[in-house]
Amino acid sequence: GSRLGGARVHAHRAVVHGAIMSSAVGAPPAALRRTVVRTLLESEESSVVSTSVLVKGWVRTVRSQKTLSFINVNDGSSLAGLQIVAEVAGMTDYEAVMARIGTGAAIAVTGIVVASKGSGQQFEIQASSIEVIGECDDSYPLQKKRHSLEFLRSIAHLRARTNTIGAIARVRSALAQATHAFFAVEGFTYVQTPLITSSDCEGAGEMFRVSTLPSTLKELPKDAKGEVIDYSSDFFGKPAFLTVSGQLAAETYACALGSVYTFGPTFRAENSQTNRHLAEFHMIEPEIAFADLADVMDNAEAYVKYVVRVARERCPADFKFFAKMVDKDLPARLDMLVNEPFERVPYTTAVELLRAEIAKDPKKWEYPVVEFGTDFASEHERWLTEQHYKKPVFVFNYPKQIKSFYMRDNDDGKTVAACDLLVPGIGELIGGSQREERLDQLKLKMAESKLNEEDYWWYLDLRRYGTVPHAGYGLGFERLVCYVTATANIRDAIAFPRFPGGCEF
Repeated sequence: GSRLGGARVHAHRAVVHGAIMSSAVGAPPAALRRTVVRTLLESEESSVVSTSVLVKGWVRTVRSQKTLSFINVNDGSSLAGLQIVAEVAGMTDYEAVMARIGTGAAIAVTGIVVASKGSGQQFEIQASSIEVIGECDDSYPLQKKRHSLEFLRSIAHLRARTNTIGAIARVRSALAQATHAFFAVEGFTYVQTPLITSSDCEGAGEMFRVSTLPSTLKELPKDAKGEVIDYSSDFFGKPAFLTVSGQLAAETYACALGSVYTFGPTFRAENSQTNRHLAEFHMIEPEIAFADLADVMDNAEAYVKYVVRVARERCPADFKFFAKMVDKDLPARLDMLVNEPFERVPYTTAVELLRAEIAKDPKKWEYPVVEFGTDFASEHERWLTEQHYKKPVFVFNYPKQIKSFYMRDNDDGKTVAACDLLVPGIGELIGGSQREERLDQLKLKMAESKLNEEDYWWYLDLRRYGTVPHAGYGLGFERLVCYVTATANIRDAIAFPRFPGGCEF
């Protein structure tokens, strides 16, 4: 019985294989697979000319004549689009199709790749058929003209179709992918830290509350006096917030796995409308066990150099666009960033340099008073990196009173082992420090910051059980995108910016 069953199985397989074989013989040619525009544009001429291709994308421009039309199609894979040549002689439904095609329409084009006769492009497609996938009427807000970035923010759901925002998005993606590649090569473990937290990492108190309590005042649970909201009946049984940083949680894993990093969204309820602040942004936060402040600066410098170099290699056309249309000095600035060692300057030296410069003409400065204990304003940071050193600068050993509770006290009793990386055009890009690994010192610092030890019991445990020197830093990813793309307003470095009064889309 079993042998018979086996024979049946083999017979069945033969029939199946036979069916596959017979269907392959004399079958219609396989349908053309879509070719991405960037792949075509980067191909060798000899490998693509005279081949049939299928391209899909959105129409940027159309120039129509009675018997001939030129259509520029862009699918988002590259800055440049592809020119499509449509002729009455080559298409059966030329007039009917062209009547439906306008700027913004989505189309699928089948045709032959030919060497372009015009200037500006190497190839074009001689269309044999065009299918209109999605029509677009004259109300489309992105007609062929220059639009201000401010206007584009009001149509953020469409602005990625423009050259500028599309180029920023591609470079942002390259920087994100390079971030993971860098830390993988360096032997770091990627950790996802919680977005909902009950602790304030910065001790700044500017946090978004997360709650499922009723929205009407009458129904809100209150304490015995009826004055304060009773959060014990809330979802988590206590006040909860959107995180401002994954650092404290990352430290726990660094003290087990050695070197870790987080890369995720963070939130800050800071009522700021400047072009440098967002309420929702992304932070890259490495934490390194058995490390000090020098290790942090070494790793941060290597990271920035690596991701910028990789992004430029992957997005050359986008960087040419930024240099031509946004900032002609960008290539030289990025060359210097990648090739030159960063400057490292003690905070006290930076104060002396600023005081000497401000004394020449105090009226030129919005904040002319600089002394030990001053938290540098953007104008101070930018003077140091743009005017004086003319390169990225690490300022280190800051006064303890202007830095966070978790930063390690230096032996002088006045400063902490902290650093900021200042870069031209932006100011502060990275903030890092050696963490306070001594239990008694950390408790004292928490008391000074009026933080409750019970809220941080788990963080203190790291200092109780096998404590080690460790250090880390945080990099605001959108600020990096701004710096690398010469983008002036951080609201253009993220798909849908969140800011005070702004939560559209």
